[in-house]
Amino acid sequence: MALTEADLSGSWLDQFLLWLEDALRAEVPEPYAMVLATATREGKPSTRSVLLRGVDQGGFVCHTNYSSRKGREAAENPAASLLFPWYGLHRQVVADGRVERLGAADSDAYFAARPHLSKLSALASPQSQVIASRKVLEDRHAELLAEFPPGVPVPRPAHWGGLRLVPDAVEFWQARPNRLHDRLRYRRAGTEWVVERLAP
Repeated sequence: MALTEADLSGSWLDQFLLWLEDALRAEVPEPYAMVLATATREGKPSTRSVLLRGVDQGGFVCHTNYSSRKGREAAENPAASLLFPWYGLHRQVVADGRVERLGAADSDAYFAARPHLSKLSALASPQSQVIASRKVLEDRHAELLAEFPPGVPVPRPAHWGGLRLVPDAVEFWQARPNRLHDRLRYRRAGTEWVVERLAP
């Protein structure tokens, strides 16, 4: 399968949505999973898989505990990168840019739509912190379930919400024989986007 300049959509967003639809149609495992890389102020990197919870011209959205490692790193160093590894299609999408927090209203709306027990998990887990045992989590979850039984609204904790990676570049990578892969990148140039071919 080839990826040529003539194949590309007019925007990175349209191209991403086309490839995401291909991944869904092909039943690629975890098509919404993306590897998010952040770094400390000093540049020490870390990575993890998160789920895409929204995408538009503004960028790619996930939700997390702002006190987690990724949340802290994004706050002190907004430069970040993400990767969609669609191995079954021999494709990947890489986006580089900066991370910003979603507004409270958007975070509230997404939190309200989550399953009840997942909301309690967000309250119960001090994400990325050392804990003594799993029992600590389970006990706290049980306490919260008693406090907020099904049907009782669970408030979004202030430390939990959305992150958006606002891309400066989005690369579409398509495997080709003999390692002569296709790499086409949309790159922000001022107020415009340019398309560039990268050597594999």
